[in-house]
Amino acid sequence: MHTRRALGLMAAAVLLLVAGALPADAVTGVAFVHGTGQQTDALNDYWTSAMVNSVRQGLPNQANYTVINCDFEQYMWTAGAAGCLAGQLDSFITSKGIDDLVVITHSNGGNVMRWILSNPTWDSRYPGIISAVRWVNALAPSSAGTPLADAVMNGTVFEAALGWLLGYQSDAVRMQQTSWMAFYNSTWLYGTAGRPATPKTFYAVVGTDVETAVWDPDSYCGGYTLNLGLEITQAWLSSCSDGFLDCSSQSAAGSVWFNDTTRTAGGEPLSHNQSRRKCFNLDVILRNDI
Repeated sequence: MHTRRALGLMAAAVLLLVAGALPADAVTGVAFVHGTGQQTDALNDYWTSAMVNSVRQGLPNQANYTVINCDFEQYMWTAGAAGCLAGQLDSFITSKGIDDLVVITHSNGGNVMRWILSNPTWDSRYPGIISAVRWVNALAPSSAGTPLADAVMNGTVFEAALGWLLGYQSDAVRMQQTSWMAFYNSTWLYGTAGRPATPKTFYAVVGTDVETAVWDPDSYCGGYTLNLGLEITQAWLSSCSDGFLDCSSQSAAGSVWFNDTTRTAGGEPLSHNQSRRKCFNLDVILRNDI
């Protein structure tokens, strides 16, 4: 864990212990929250077991983890999205006695988690979840949306070209249009400029580039074909992007923990696909953070 966050956690722990809010034998757990898509086996289809199993080695009890499977094709506030996430987190917290939960999200999963953090009165399960959360590590969060969602919803050639990435014109894609996310950020969601902070810190990991040199083994981490697709879509984004999201969107909510190249092995950038995989020591960084 890097110095700033280590000191912050130590100070917070001391204060909470004094106040009697955090027991000395706190039970730590980690939850992996996927991005856009309807998942039934996110462990294998989204994160991969190599990524999850590496990260959970940082737990005092490696069995205290959960991989969320929900329908994030829906709007973030719906029963199938935030409701499903709340149900699975609540069950995990209750069954394992978790009172120190690190949430690791990716892409649109950060929006769904931020909905829970921002709207504690929406669902009776939200307050207990918020209380248990230590912080959220949001990998490439789509906090301000993406121009690619605008293109898909406008019915341009992107609709066909980006079906593999966005899932066509789902409600989740509609929600991630830049103007729509600007509205949600100004009204329903906490953590962006001019809005209240989230009750638990929302840390963003920002992916800044995509590399697909055929001669470079690093370009194959997470799948060369997927990375190549992201390099193509990067042409419609700013110079700083992970192939799906501009850096400005990824850093729009909460606090930036780090930009990829400042912490990854070899200073490698993380494409939007690689930021959910065991690439360039990302798994070890997340493991050590627990």
